[in-house]
Amino acid sequence: MRNTFEFFSTKNVVFGNGSVNKLGTILQRFEARNILLITDQGIKAAGLLDRIAGILKEEGYNVTIFDQAIPEPPIETAVKCYEFAKAEQKTDVVIGLGGGSSIDLAKIVALLMEYGGHPRDYFGGENLVPGPIAPLIAIPTTAGTGSEVTSVAVLTDTENNLKVGISDNYLRPAVALLDPELTVKLPPFVTACSGIDALAHAIEAFTAKDFKYIEAEGELLFQGANPISDALAVKAIELIYHNLPLAVQQGSNLEARGQVLMGSLLAGMAFSNAGTAAAHALAYPIGARSKAPHGLVTGLLLPYVMEYNVHTSPEKMEAIARSFHRNTDGMTKAEAGREASKAVLELLHKIGLPAKLSEINIDVNDLPEIAEKALPIERLIRNNPRVPTKESLLELLRNSY
Repeated sequence: MRNTFEFFSTKNVVFGNGSVNKLGTILQRFEARNILLITDQGIKAAGLLDRIAGILKEEGYNVTIFDQAIPEPPIETAVKCYEFAKAEQKTDVVIGLGGGSSIDLAKIVALLMEYGGHPRDYFGGENLVPGPIAPLIAIPTTAGTGSEVTSVAVLTDTENNLKVGISDNYLRPAVALLDPELTVKLPPFVTACSGIDALAHAIEAFTAKDFKYIEAEGELLFQGANPISDALAVKAIELIYHNLPLAVQQGSNLEARGQVLMGSLLAGMAFSNAGTAAAHALAYPIGARSKAPHGLVTGLLLPYVMEYNVHTSPEKMEAIARSFHRNTDGMTKAEAGREASKAVLELLHKIGLPAKLSEINIDVNDLPEIAEKALPIERLIRNNPRVPTKESLLELLRNSY
């Protein structure tokens, strides 16, 4: 039994419409002049890169731009960005502008700029980063990954067809700058995928095994649920569930966009301490096969994982149903929990996402290997409130097929 938990977070969070206009003031705290701005071509095409770079140049900063980030960035892109940065002027602050992929890439470049080496040097375990990374400001343009406040950066190992991550509390950006106005041009499909991923973060953090009963030794990045992560997750669940359909279907609705972005932020703070669980563990081998967006896969799996866990987290599942405003009068806690999983299935339909693995190019014959590959992802599997086995995960996958 573990007797203590710790809670970590990004040092400074700036949130609000037009908050990017505070960027110059924020940079003054770092006594910075030379900025490396990491983003992607989609952000450039949407005009957001020009907006941010314009603010920086008006304030007199020297800006070097790397705009070649891509979704699920391969290790080679991180190396390319690092080599690009080294060849340019001295960098005082790194800015990651975009979705989780751009921000994760910025985290890894900020790490390499401080300590050198190759991204592979930091794979393979938790807490391998020697110390604080180069100053990093994360500016998300999607509401989903929570990468602006998390301790994880994910790359794709194209040689082995795997997603690999670096996990360490030192990877948390120094500043998370969230401006809902930057999410308005996000297409409906991307809004849906990123938003449902944030809901999965919140629900899996909330229903994670209590920190006291996590069966692992030493300092853990994902420590299990605790009172602080629970409070953040519950609010995130409420904000995302009730505002995501409007954000998807009426993308210009700035209020809905802001509420989902806040929900994503809170979910990121929750899960980066408590951890995620079976939905995310299963999403890794499924994503590698289907090539579907990560958020789509975690969202698809979420209601089936909730059903799978209903008897081991009845009070929390009932609380989720209440957050969804489901009528649970006269129901047992388990029955109320099933109402919560049904509500997530309904949400998937409302936002136009698939609810079955058969819809995303997964073959039924792949299910045993998917279950087998998810089980060794210990940092996620140990968090699940119901202890998974290959047989029980296979049953879950069949239910979701």
